[in-house]
Amino acid sequence: MGLAASRRNLTRASYAGFNTELLRAGSMFRRLSTVGLFTGLLLIGGNKHAAAQSGANVLVVVNDASEASRTIAEYYARKRAVPATNICHLTTSTEDTIERLDFDRQVQGPTGRCIAAMSGQDRILYIVLTKGVPIRIQGTSSGREGTVSSVDSELTLLYRRQLGVNTPIAGPLPNPYFAANLPVNEHAKPFTHERADIFLVTRLDGFTVEDVLGLVDRSVASQKEGRILLDSRASWQASGNTWLKTAAETLKSIGLGDRVELDESSRVLKNGESVLGYYSWGSNDPAIKDRNLNHHFVPGALAAMFVSSDARTFKEPPASWALGETNNPQTYYAGTPQSLTGDLIRAGVTGTAGHVAEPFLDATIRPDILFPAYVTGANLAEAFYQAMPYLSWQTIVIGDPLCAPFRTHVLATEEIAPAMDSATELPALFAARRLKLGGGAAKRDALTAYMRFESRTSRGNAAGARQALEEAGAADARFTPAHLLLGMHYQQEGAIDRAIEEYRGILAYAPNQVMSLNNLAYILAVNRRAPQEALPLAERAVAISKGEPNVLDTLGWIQHLLGKDDDAARSLRMAVSAAPDNVELRWHAAVVFARLEDVAKATSELAAALKIDPKLPDREEDVRKLQESLSARRPSR
Repeated sequence: MGLAASRRNLTRASYAGFNTELLRAGSMFRRLSTVGLFTGLLLIGGNKHAAAQSGANVLVVVNDASEASRTIAEYYARKRAVPATNICHLTTSTEDTIERLDFDRQVQGPTGRCIAAMSGQDRILYIVLTKGVPIRIQGTSSGREGTVSSVDSELTLLYRRQLGVNTPIAGPLPNPYFAANLPVNEHAKPFTHERADIFLVTRLDGFTVEDVLGLVDRSVASQKEGRILLDSRASWQASGNTWLKTAAETLKSIGLGDRVELDESSRVLKNGESVLGYYSWGSNDPAIKDRNLNHHFVPGALAAMFVSSDARTFKEPPASWALGETNNPQTYYAGTPQSLTGDLIRAGVTGTAGHVAEPFLDATIRPDILFPAYVTGANLAEAFYQAMPYLSWQTIVIGDPLCAPFRTHVLATEEIAPAMDSATELPALFAARRLKLGGGAAKRDALTAYMRFESRTSRGNAAGARQALEEAGAADARFTPAHLLLGMHYQQEGAIDRAIEEYRGILAYAPNQVMSLNNLAYILAVNRRAPQEALPLAERAVAISKGEPNVLDTLGWIQHLLGKDDDAARSLRMAVSAAPDNVELRWHAAVVFARLEDVAKATSELAAALKIDPKLPDREEDVRKLQESLSARRPSR
């Protein structure tokens, strides 16, 4: 049974610093699938707010599977004049937690393509997620080396990933925008990608849509007046208390001493009037027993807590739920007894930060940076991110990044996003960084043409992308990304001889290049009907890739074509075990088990494939035929 129409190429990997995962929005490769970041006068004078960049610098991410997400995105975009081109639609889970692979495919990938399609790598400074987009990426929880992280924190690194920079997922990464050593009078300088190679990611979230819309309204109406309350935990020798004391001292040094209250006693700061800033230990302070401390927050107020899991969920708890006790699981809500960030939003703050999992104290938002940055002119996003030590970790920031009641300095458009680079057709700063990172031993002309290919692909210019890709290949006979993609293109359009030529050309200087081995093996076996010649190539690819599931699938199919179905079954069992949600692996396993007359196993594998993709028989005649055959061979009861 021939499966040339459904066979996958192995395409996901980075070559010479370039990640092809983010290139595939264009029609040329759409069907190819993947395996594979002062003074008191300045503070008080004037009531007119200067714009903190604008809606043109914001990308709003909408989960089309969530009505709340759609409603909030539409409302925010209207309030902040976000262009329609800056609304990024995707479809993903509405649950709090998402698997890493689903995050890559359903959130990070589409977000990256939205930015690339508008050539917005330099212009987009802020990514704003909306309620209904997952908050946490599933992973291991092994302390500081764990792979659990917030969706938001992981997306800050999208800028780097689009550059092709390796960004490990285990543990936290230092935040290049963290302002621990920055003089206080430097905090107000507006963020651009010149300052840091990341995006500043915030979200509009809360217990209800009404809570979130209220937060947006407060941002638009933000004000400078108000007091800052800093509530230490009494008799607690921890750096958090030191940071709160330093925050009070710094705010006093810039003229706000009469507006700051630092409490170091065992009493709890409650019933605050006209509160512009609040920071405490939340439920980690044994003196704090209540979810709502009855503070009156002014529009534009920021708040946060030293609490490990305060942003673990934005699902509203019962009104009867109270802060719990660590030794009494019956008092927990959503897995812990701790304070909830959603309660601060409900109480009327305009911006806050929280943690989806244990961050450890040194990774929490630093109040001694947060409040001085905000009141000297930083916007909400800049203030929180300058106070955030790590990325790819547990923190999320809730609020409108454009909220900036103290802003006085506004950047010109060209200071935010320099003109496009004509040679690469990419934003100039982004292009310069890419070229500086280089392509290993790649010639500059090839690298430039390849970047031009990426840009045209992202904008949907298939013909122009093809031309640029061929120029990249012609400029450097050993530039693997260009030659591999050319091979895939030729393979897709049926130019098998040219595809073989590209793959063999790569293997001549890089004999262990897995994707070339895999794709060459497949077309030799299927298109050239030479499975015996293909077998050693596939076996070598499996050995080098250490059993990557899609490569095992290629080997299994070649073994099947050679009549070695027992071997094929072993290969496909390993492939399916490693990637149980891959519909093609399941389908190929069904074919092989059917050949082995194992009707029960074949039926089981086909059922698994159809559960993943119920419309598979409508697209693939071979699937329909196997379905009918297995039904006829199933023993009657």
